[in-house]
Amino acid sequence: MDPNYHNATKAVNRIKSLYPNVNENATPLPRSWSSKDKCTSIGLTQNNLRVHYKGSGKSHNDAASVRTNHPIPAACGLYYFEVKIISKGRDGYMGIGLTSSSFKMNRLPGWDKQSYGYHGDDGHSFSSSGNGQPYGPTFTTGDIIGCGVNLVDNTCFYTKNGHQLGTAFKDLPSQLYPTVGLQTPGEIVDANFGQEPFKFDIEDMMNELRASTRASIFDFPLPQNQGDWTATLHKMVSSYLVHHGYSSTAETFAKSTEQNLCEEIASVKNRQKIINLVMSGRMGLAIEQTLRLYPGLLENNQNLLFMLKCRQFIEMVNGSDFDNGTARSSPVQTSVIQSTKTYTNCIQHNDALITDSAYCDNQEINKTLHLNNSNSNYATSNITEPNRNTDIQLNNQINAVINDSDYLNDVEMENGHISNGNGHKNGVSDSKTHLIDVDEDMDIDETASKKASSKSGVERMLEFGKELFLLSQRLEHDSGINESNQKMLEDAFSLLAYSNPWSSPLGWQLCASRRESICAALNSAILESMSYSWRPPIEICLAHACQLLQLMANSSLGSCAFATIEDILQSQ
Repeated sequence: MDPNYHNATKAVNRIKSLYPNVNENATPLPRSWSSKDKCTSIGLTQNNLRVHYKGSGKSHNDAASVRTNHPIPAACGLYYFEVKIISKGRDGYMGIGLTSSSFKMNRLPGWDKQSYGYHGDDGHSFSSSGNGQPYGPTFTTGDIIGCGVNLVDNTCFYTKNGHQLGTAFKDLPSQLYPTVGLQTPGEIVDANFGQEPFKFDIEDMMNELRASTRASIFDFPLPQNQGDWTATLHKMVSSYLVHHGYSSTAETFAKSTEQNLCEEIASVKNRQKIINLVMSGRMGLAIEQTLRLYPGLLENNQNLLFMLKCRQFIEMVNGSDFDNGTARSSPVQTSVIQSTKTYTNCIQHNDALITDSAYCDNQEINKTLHLNNSNSNYATSNITEPNRNTDIQLNNQINAVINDSDYLNDVEMENGHISNGNGHKNGVSDSKTHLIDVDEDMDIDETASKKASSKSGVERMLEFGKELFLLSQRLEHDSGINESNQKMLEDAFSLLAYSNPWSSPLGWQLCASRRESICAALNSAILESMSYSWRPPIEICLAHACQLLQLMANSSLGSCAFATIEDILQSQ
């Protein structure tokens, strides 16, 4: 691995660990000096982290500054950077501090409005004025000067060689940029925005602020006219358990707190059964149970039905939806499309397929799967990632696969599957499918039964794919193009392009964790159909708390950095 890449990754991770609550998509962290927001007398090298002076340095009018590419986000809570003096140059007229976006770059930080600086030649602090105040020692070549901004109380402090010098400025405005200014020839400084360990232990200060913020939250007085808070909290917990179908726990909790459940326990168990089916990948049974127990729900919510069926197709590829309700005990799964042989015969038989009734019934299926028909091999190494901008002849591929006797012929069974060591099935040369999840302790008769039924499994998956495509066409005709549905279908069908879909670029779809969002959507829809809230109150409260923290960050309230929901919950 490239050592530069490794070092860059370490630097990024170190900075992120310092400020975990910062959303850099909205408010990027300062990571280097700006090549645009600087005076012309400033030169930048070493990835814009080293600053050197290029001017004449004859008077104060020759001062030059540079600021970072981004201001300090409020969500940092406590921000800190360090500057190492590589050379003090002729006179050491250097200023380190903070400036607003309106600051003129031909001045040292602290001399103009909304700028603040600590200067090396006299050790004075300058706050929006040319008149400095005694603050700390002078600094010169070899010294490391740190600047910290406490965004909770809007103060600034400095450090020298790891020792704190005390508060320098108060009542700071928001949206300030780290800034350095130089004035005489030979002055050179290096910046450390967190990519390297700091000389000063800033983490210790962060821990103190975190503890202080947590204490203020716990000590905040609750209004006395809200009734019994314990009963309210018990009701919120009970509704959460009921919402997610934890029937036994909900019953036990209701009895221990002497309250009634908001939903009949039989109804909770029905939802629990469907939730378990979804989470085990048995989507076909989950859909059947939903149609039976909640008539009209899916019929009136076609987009939800489409999402469920897309997941059912993925579970077929995964090998989880062919067992007719029997849960799998083997941890090893094999896709029905794994270990394919060639695609040559599919292309050769293409003309003959025109007469096939299944083919003719689905002439309009022309989207979602792009296979590399120009190459004879159907293996992952010879198939490019699907092109979403190209209409795709899905019909040809599906029907060719169904009718080609060589498709999925070479099968190597490992980790509890059957193999003769050379990549071919023992005594089987004409099967169209790969066995799905054969347990290690399965006897020969059971294995033979699996072989006999595997053909119908592949055909079922491919025929289901056709039905799913037709459903998408009908939805598009009735309600217009739905980009979310379109992408969902493309991603699902694109799994057929790979002999080993788990290791493919789209293999993330086969992860069991992907069932959780499907499960949540179906569960919420069922509850709404019964006039219950689609979201339990305790989750709504947490969502409100997260939104409030975001509003605090947008309003430059730095305490949001030390009031994370996770920390509060874990400390209880």
